[in-house]
Amino acid sequence: MRTGEPLPSVEDVLAALATGLWHWDTDTGLVTVDAEAARLLGLPAEPATLTEAQTRARFHPVDWNEITGVVRLAVAEGTLAEVRIRIMDGDGNILRVVRSRSKPTFDPERHTYELIGTLQEVTEPTPGTAAGRSAVTGDWRRSREAFLLDAGRALAEARSTAEVLRVAGALSMPGFSPDGLVVFGVEGDWLTVTGQHGHTPADMGPFSNMPLATDYPAAEVVRTGRAVYLSSPEEYRDRYPATWPLARHFGRRSWAFLPLTAGGRTMGAWMAAFTYPVAFTPDERAVLTTVARMLAQALSRAGAAESARELTEGLQRSMLPSLGPEVPGMRVAARYIPTGGGLQVGGDWYDMIPLPSGRFALVIGDVQGHDVRAAGLMGQLRIALRAYASEGHRPDAVLIRASRFLHGLTQDAGEDALTDLRFATCLYVEADPPTGRLEIARAGHPDPVIRMTDGTVMTRPTAGGLPLGLDPDADYPTTRFTLEPGETLMLCTDGLIETGGHDMESGWRRLRAILEDHEGDLESLADALVQGVHGPSSHHTTGPLADRREDDIALLLLCRPGEGRERGGTVAVRPAVRRTLLSVAQDEPERIAEARQHLRGLLHDWESAEQVDSAVLLVSEMVTNVLVHTDADALLLAEVMGEGTGRRLRVEVFDTGDDLPHKRRPGELASSGRGLMLIELLADGWGVDPRGEGKSIWFELYEPGGSGAGASEEVA
Repeated sequence: MRTGEPLPSVEDVLAALATGLWHWDTDTGLVTVDAEAARLLGLPAEPATLTEAQTRARFHPVDWNEITGVVRLAVAEGTLAEVRIRIMDGDGNILRVVRSRSKPTFDPERHTYELIGTLQEVTEPTPGTAAGRSAVTGDWRRSREAFLLDAGRALAEARSTAEVLRVAGALSMPGFSPDGLVVFGVEGDWLTVTGQHGHTPADMGPFSNMPLATDYPAAEVVRTGRAVYLSSPEEYRDRYPATWPLARHFGRRSWAFLPLTAGGRTMGAWMAAFTYPVAFTPDERAVLTTVARMLAQALSRAGAAESARELTEGLQRSMLPSLGPEVPGMRVAARYIPTGGGLQVGGDWYDMIPLPSGRFALVIGDVQGHDVRAAGLMGQLRIALRAYASEGHRPDAVLIRASRFLHGLTQDAGEDALTDLRFATCLYVEADPPTGRLEIARAGHPDPVIRMTDGTVMTRPTAGGLPLGLDPDADYPTTRFTLEPGETLMLCTDGLIETGGHDMESGWRRLRAILEDHEGDLESLADALVQGVHGPSSHHTTGPLADRREDDIALLLLCRPGEGRERGGTVAVRPAVRRTLLSVAQDEPERIAEARQHLRGLLHDWESAEQVDSAVLLVSEMVTNVLVHTDADALLLAEVMGEGTGRRLRVEVFDTGDDLPHKRRPGELASSGRGLMLIELLADGWGVDPRGEGKSIWFELYEPGGSGAGASEEVA
């Protein structure tokens, strides 16, 4: 071109450079292209107006999404939008790769974008080269997409702020990875350091509690909500001379400060620092912006979860009592473990209540459900139980009143309550420390468990009624027995038994093994029970159920230390006698089955299964005879004496009747009269002893492998 000639038109220059023009307006949904741009899109080389759908059909699907993301980023940062686009033909083949450069604008009133830019064909860069790293194509594109998927999944799974920060610190971005990360938070008008990676805690001192008005990149990001990119130390020094001395000694070459925005609110800033120069191309900015958004959402979720967890745990702690002062002659230990997932508050509770009589009561229970309503009902029910107990009512009267109270709360509160009826199981124990006498009332709760002085563990059947709240007129009979010196009483909710896929039977076997094998004081026993069910190794003893139930755990242990045992110990020297006592009233014939079950528990480790069956049969005969042939109640006493093999079982049944039993010879069709014949046939020794008031009939069995020394003479 000679001097003085007019300049060529822009269209001619762009055509000579094989560069096309395109215009996209999201308000109208139309894309206008000139002849060169149409050719690059695989269309006839003439100007055309296309719809968004027609244009999108010419782009690779991933690249179209890339354009929309880069446009928003460029508008937010006031920069050019640059992206590489793969042009596709009708068969899905890539025709060419073009580069688009544009200056998009945003209309806040119409919420629309307008883009005017250029399209120019480029050669696909070689993977692994510097050009390949900066392109949003090929290996770099695939690595970036995989990185963002992995980062998003890892951040979504983080459940606490500490976990989110650990994930953020471990992120390895494709093609460029920062060696220093800092997450800044906001407290009032101050910038704080929430977490960091690649620095020592002492390094963060000058940046903690920094006023938001400070001329510092992170403070500016929080104030404006716009990212700050610093590609060189010189740029940092020129833009932020006041705080450059704070960053200089770290030896970094580039910095990116991005806003952490969640729910439209800037909650902090994220700094990524690099030891090498970074140009912060649109591609790299897109990666950093996406990570910042995911990080903000993860921190917001974690913060909300931690606040909810702190609130619910505080609520649960406020509802659970301390065990108070030590009880003379008794040792008490308690544990409460919320379930591992979801809302960590539920309906399980325990309590220890001083009574006006000088005794004390132990209460354990479980309100149906695992939600805020269950926790609220639990708190109200616990207060009501304390009030009724403090008035001096007996155990049965306390539960009767509590059942009426809960029934009124759950079933008399209008239509809303009728759609969410609740009940509660409960076990109430009134204990007399000097004598060890226990009075127990039970409302649908698992039976208590006794660990005897020799370490034998067995459930203690107790009379019971319906769960609280189901029937306002329900009755709760009382069971009385004595906790002997050296014995330990365990009360628990079903979470301790069934957690980990167990049912009541398999869960009980697991607990019994822990109770029998443990040596130590009451506190360590409580820890062992919880760890065996809820601890790290509990997955080794999973139960038979496919549905691994997880529930709250409440546990109460009551021990009556024996003579010569260390303070707080449960069993230091285990004696060679295990003993149990059970009463069967005239109006409780169903408890004969409990007596059989009770004896089987006492003999669970007996050598001969046939002898166990014989003992159970004889106990059933003896107790039945008392209920049928007398007007008195039956009292069953069973003792196992000796150690190892060769032990001796002695069973006595007491009653207040005066008539002594005698052997008869019933005919073949007689329905009774064989009791003493069975005892004589199956027992190694037996007899009938008159008492001052009433009598006792007893029998003995000798375990195979011993002589049965000390057996009593047979008495006719």
